[in-house]
Amino acid sequence: MKIADIELGDKPLFLAPMEDVTDPSFRYMCKKFGADVVYTEFISSDGLIRDAAKSLKKLQIDEAERPVGIQIYGHILESMVEAAKMADAANPDIIDINFGCPVKKIAGRGAGSGMMKDVPLMVEMTRQIVQAVKKPVTVKTRLGWDDDNKNIEEIALRLQDVGIAALTIHGRTRAQMYRGEADWTLIGKVKNNPLIHIPIIGNGDVDSGAKAKEMFDNYGVDGIMIGRATYGRPWIFREVKHYLATDETLPQPSVLERVAIAKEHLKKSLEIKGDYVGILEMRRHLTNYFKGLPDFKPTRMKLVTSLDIDELFSTLDYVAETWGDFDLSGAVPAPLSHGI
Repeated sequence: MKIADIELGDKPLFLAPMEDVTDPSFRYMCKKFGADVVYTEFISSDGLIRDAAKSLKKLQIDEAERPVGIQIYGHILESMVEAAKMADAANPDIIDINFGCPVKKIAGRGAGSGMMKDVPLMVEMTRQIVQAVKKPVTVKTRLGWDDDNKNIEEIALRLQDVGIAALTIHGRTRAQMYRGEADWTLIGKVKNNPLIHIPIIGNGDVDSGAKAKEMFDNYGVDGIMIGRATYGRPWIFREVKHYLATDETLPQPSVLERVAIAKEHLKKSLEIKGDYVGILEMRRHLTNYFKGLPDFKPTRMKLVTSLDIDELFSTLDYVAETWGDFDLSGAVPAPLSHGI
């Protein structure tokens, strides 16, 4: 599979952009475990053009992440074009447009999946962004606004016509949010439409190697994007790739391996963001590595309240000493309730 001139190999795996999750340290970990393409957290176009510090910081990428995409969202055409130019200047490999986020505060004002209610504006915005930047432009979206408006087949053709390099489709409508099962049948219809010649990436409910293989085999997608199933489990990319290659399921990492992973992740967060912010932004990740351990609450509280680096590493050592022999083979973290 290729996105423009970016060669990604056969059946590539993508890390979905997720707010407050896919920060640089988490992208680093997912890349280490085999993610072929990673994306930033989604970035507000309004925040970028206002020079909002939080939005500007999200533009920062590292050479080790490549290929990496910067994802932007917004509902005002001129702001989105300007934000795309700023993203382009940050020199990612891909610029992605978020037409998929279902969260009310975003979709309710016409951004994210809210753009599916105004397809002409969606298409025109995409056309102008493609013309304004040098990097390949991709789009992530959903099946439609609701069950009565599943218009992804029309949208895919129109977005292809204005020059996008690839399309990611989440197999739910905006109205579904994350309820029910993702429906891949329409994703497959888009992929197998003889008029479609850009790569189609499927997204939704892939949480194992077996599920990924099923989606590749049944729907013919070019790539798969994994979102919520990565939370507390960056090694899922290793699992999926192993299954695709061998039809065998890897055992879940031991407690000792998870401690080593958590330490590396924490070190990377501190290196990138400094002590205080690095600790705060690791809290959402740290305890998810250890879902399923018995009598873990007091230790979990230390991991999510301590601001002392030495204490955090000592607590992780304590996890290894106390639960090192515990079998976590059946423990899979609960998925996120947000992200796209």
